[in-house]
Amino acid sequence: MTAVAMAALAGPVANPVDDLRRMLALHFMVNAFRAGTIVAVLAALVGWLMVLRRQSFAGHTLAVVSFPGAAAAIWLGVSATAGYFTGSILAALVIALVPRSASGRPRSQESAVIGTVQAFALACGALFVSLYGGFLDSITGLLFGSFLGVSDGQVLALGGVAVLVLGVLAVIGRPLLFATVDGGVAAARGVPVRALSIAFLVLLGCTAAEVSQVTGALLVFALLVMPSAAAQQVTARPVAGLVLSVVFGLVVVWASLSVAFWSPWPVGFWVSTFGFALYVGAAGGRAALARRGRIAAGDGRVTDRWGSATPPVAGTVGA
Repeated sequence: MTAVAMAALAGPVANPVDDLRRMLALHFMVNAFRAGTIVAVLAALVGWLMVLRRQSFAGHTLAVVSFPGAAAAIWLGVSATAGYFTGSILAALVIALVPRSASGRPRSQESAVIGTVQAFALACGALFVSLYGGFLDSITGLLFGSFLGVSDGQVLALGGVAVLVLGVLAVIGRPLLFATVDGGVAAARGVPVRALSIAFLVLLGCTAAEVSQVTGALLVFALLVMPSAAAQQVTARPVAGLVLSVVFGLVVVWASLSVAFWSPWPVGFWVSTFGFALYVGAAGGRAALARRGRIAAGDGRVTDRWGSATPPVAGTVGA
């Protein structure tokens, strides 16, 4: 181990600038921040739409399914990254087969199908770990995340997939938002609501597979949901909400990687902790503002659900 590495691992000092310099002197930490930045931006943008579309349960299942995908890949002797994406995308296609109404809304059996897929996937993950036969020392990393082994090749792969997913999202973003807000009207105006729903589920599966490689399969939900949900507590405007979601996601990931470097606990735990604190703060602040708005409107005016005596600007979208 080099002198720089030994100094970096000796523990934090009083000067945050020196701590940051020592941390980034290690190449694996540089890669961790690169990968974390990529997945934070991707998860924030896709997660904002996921929360708006009320598909958080589907997102959680797609994240969980990445675990048996990665475990199967390790058992077969191929790249775990390929397993992450294969498992999540296949599960997305299965969920997409659930019949929907003409407006694109899921029918009652969707939640049952999603729950069934999740349970079966976890059972398969346990099977693949058992079939591996050897000591799978990366099992904790698969479930709860690890930033120690992110390679240059993985960073490039994550970046390539993120560019592809965001490119497709940019193309379908406006009609997808239209179909999300009012699927009936969108369908009546010729928007391919069903095709957009399937496309979004595949994009969500790719995103879950990406995030799994930093947070672990069981804690993807934290990065997909918490920054986006916190942003929607702050603003109902789509553009502002997307930007704020990205900012929140970056803050959570960067803070989590920094703290995890100096602690024995996995990065997934810190992502969940910071994300939870962020959401509670945003929700608490919104509740306080709403209460103040109701008190201020005590002269008989009716306040809306945003805590204001006047409705949001026309054209905005609620959470």
